[in-house]
Amino acid sequence: MKALVYDGPGQKSWEDVPNPVIMQPTDVIVKIDTTTICGTDLHILKGDVPTVTPGRILGHEGVGTIVELGSAVTSLKVGDQVIISCISACGHCDFCKQGVFSHCLGAEGASGIGWILGHLIDGTQAEYVRVPYAETSVYLLPKGVTPRQGAMLSDILPTGHEIGVKYGQVKAGDVVAVIGAGPVGLAAIATAGLYGPSRVISIDLDANRIEQAKSFGATDAVNSGDEDWKEQVLALTDGLGVDVAIEAVGIPLTFTMCTEIVRPAGHVANVGVHGHPVELALQDLWISNVTISMGLVNTNTLGILLKLVAQRKIAADSFISHSFKLEDILEAYDVFGRAAETKALKVVLNA
Repeated sequence: MKALVYDGPGQKSWEDVPNPVIMQPTDVIVKIDTTTICGTDLHILKGDVPTVTPGRILGHEGVGTIVELGSAVTSLKVGDQVIISCISACGHCDFCKQGVFSHCLGAEGASGIGWILGHLIDGTQAEYVRVPYAETSVYLLPKGVTPRQGAMLSDILPTGHEIGVKYGQVKAGDVVAVIGAGPVGLAAIATAGLYGPSRVISIDLDANRIEQAKSFGATDAVNSGDEDWKEQVLALTDGLGVDVAIEAVGIPLTFTMCTEIVRPAGHVANVGVHGHPVELALQDLWISNVTISMGLVNTNTLGILLKLVAQRKIAADSFISHSFKLEDILEAYDVFGRAAETKALKVVLNA
C-alpha cells in the first residue's frame, strides 16, 4: 500500500510500505476513506515531537471501512464505516474507567499514552491502518453524517471542546477569547457557543482567519498584529479582562498573551502543542487567582459531538477548505503548511 512516511525533521515521502496486519485480538484493519492533516503533523515535521521516529506513518484522524477483524472483536463487523478516534483506549485500565483515555495504560505504543496513531504506531495517512482496541477506539458513522464530517470528529472538534471549552469552564455570560483561528481554535469557538457565552473574541495575525471565525460563532475579531490589540480586547470586557482565554497556537508568545488578558479568577486553557518551554510569570499571576489548564484530548465527548453534527447543530463541513485525492497528499501538505497564503483551514484527503 501507499502511505505518508516521516523521514525525520523536515522530511516526508509518499511511498510503498507493507500492508498492516492484525497483531492483537482486539485490532481491526480499516481501509481509509477520508483522512486529514493536523497541525500536530506540522509540529512533528518541525521536530517538536521527538518521540515520533523516522519511518513512522503519520496521521491520527480519519474515517474508513473495516476490512478485517481481530478474533475478540464482536460489536463491529466487516463493512462498517467508522470514525477513528485520535486517542486509542483499551477501555479497561484505571484511566480509561475514569474517561481519561489520553493516558490509557494499555501496552500498545507506550503505557500511559493514548495518542499512539501517527505517533508511536503507524497512522491514518495511508490506504489502510491497523486500529488497536477497536471496540473502544472507533465510532460507527451514522446515516446522514458524511466521511468528511466524521473526520472532523477524530480530533479537532473534541480537542477544541474538551481542552479549550470544558477545561476553561466556559459558562453562560462569559467573555471568551480564543488566540489562534486555525482549525482547533475555530473548533473551540464553535463549541464554546454551546454554553452561552456573551462574547467570543477571535484573535489572530491572519485577517482572513479572524474574519472566517465569525461564521463559526465569534462575535468579535482582533488582529494581534495591531499595537493596541490588548486594549481592544479589554475594551470588549468590563476592563478587567476575559473570563476564559484559550491558547490554540502552541508558541510561548500566544500563551503569554492569554495570561495578559485573563481577568482575576479567570481561566487560561492551553490547547496548543508546544515544542519549546514557556516562561510563566508566577510572581505576577499568583495573586490573581487564575486557573491554568492544559492537556491531551480524551475524545470522551466525541459521541456527544457526533450527535450534534448529525443534528446540524455543529456545521462540521465549515472546517474544510480544501479537498485532495489521497495520492496527492504531498501537495495537500504544501497547501496546509502555507495556510496564510492559501487560506487553508482543514484539508481532507479522499481515497
